Amino acid sequence: MNDVPPEDGRTGRGSSLREVTWLFLRLGVIAFGGPAAHIAMMHDEVVRRRGWLTEQRFLDLVGATNLIPGPSSTELAIHIGHERARWRGLVSAGVCFILPAALMVGALAALYVRYGRTPEVTGILYGIRPVVIAIIAWALFSLVRTALATTYLWILAGGVLTAYLLGVNELLLLAAGGLLTVAVRTTSAWRSRPRGPGGEPPGDGTRTVRALLAAPLALTGGQDPDQLLRLFLTMLKIGAVLYGSGYVLLAFLEGDFVERLGWLTGTQLADAISIGQFTPGPVFTTATFVGYLVAGVPGAVLATVAIFLPSFLLVGLLTRITDRIRSKAWSSALLDGVNAAALALMAGVALQLGRTSLVDPLTWALTAGTLLALWRTKLNSAWLIAAGAAVGLVSVAVTRLG
Repeated sequence: MNDVPPEDGRTGRGSSLREVTWLFLRLGVIAFGGPAAHIAMMHDEVVRRRGWLTEQRFLDLVGATNLIPGPSSTELAIHIGHERARWRGLVSAGVCFILPAALMVGALAALYVRYGRTPEVTGILYGIRPVVIAIIAWALFSLVRTALATTYLWILAGGVLTAYLLGVNELLLLAAGGLLTVAVRTTSAWRSRPRGPGGEPPGDGTRTVRALLAAPLALTGGQDPDQLLRLFLTMLKIGAVLYGSGYVLLAFLEGDFVERLGWLTGTQLADAISIGQFTPGPVFTTATFVGYLVAGVPGAVLATVAIFLPSFLLVGLLTRITDRIRSKAWSSALLDGVNAAALALMAGVALQLGRTSLVDPLTWALTAGTLLALWRTKLNSAWLIAAGAAVGLVSVAVTRLG
């Protein structure tokens, strides 16, 4: 794979910003499959195809974003944007990755309110999911060689994968992987008394991301301001504290919007989660759907901004300490453990997706064909996903006609 050191994101900033904007806008349109698939697609684009990051740097960003609450793949996009084009890149990458999905979900919410149902997408998902499985598998093949550099890390990853498949919470597994590795390294260090690490890289003084609230808060559109404020604060709270998968998001939304506030029914919430799952981009755009049901367009805008705002702020803070995490012995061990656990969780997601998606010879052939294309070519993942969607649509149409 491409191990060429990345170009310096501090030079050619205008060009770099355009590259970041275009890349994450496109990924926002085609990134089906959830966080594991998103991370795999970003790896393909920024490590394999463009060489913006080395394998190790990419892994460290994945591990670092797993240490903070919020949608991990969106936070990874935000962090990559900062690596490539500094603070303008941070904002651009996040907004461009979120915006396509938010617009799609908002449109589907409008259809749902008007007609009580959403369009059928069975054929698209039938063809896309096998392609996504292959993209995840290929990314894992590349990343494993860097992340699992010792026998201990292989054992740790195997244990995390087994525990995940048995139903253990992924947040607990990430924490256990990191802390256990710190304990193992610390014990080894006490025994051998190695020389401590050298100096730390200097910090980079920057301004935090601001002014993301100004426009949406002005869009009251005749709605009850108190309801809009409650909606905003509730989504802000969820974005600031939520770790874990879409199932955890479901629990938070049910507790707040169904049980406490009574703004949605259980069926509406289930439909909102389904929309977030089958549209591309972040699953957290479920908030857009919920916001639209509660308060129309202003609610959709406010809910989307609120649930993602903490990610921008947290990654903005994280950029100041990521290099220091790798420079310290204990935090470097923590990052290695989290990286190994994160890859094991990606593998677990791929296996679970495979159980439900590889259901016949055609879906197996799509996965095999995608792996072959990734191995023999540098074909953009967008074309592979588009081909999978086309095959899926044709297959379902033929089946229905038959």
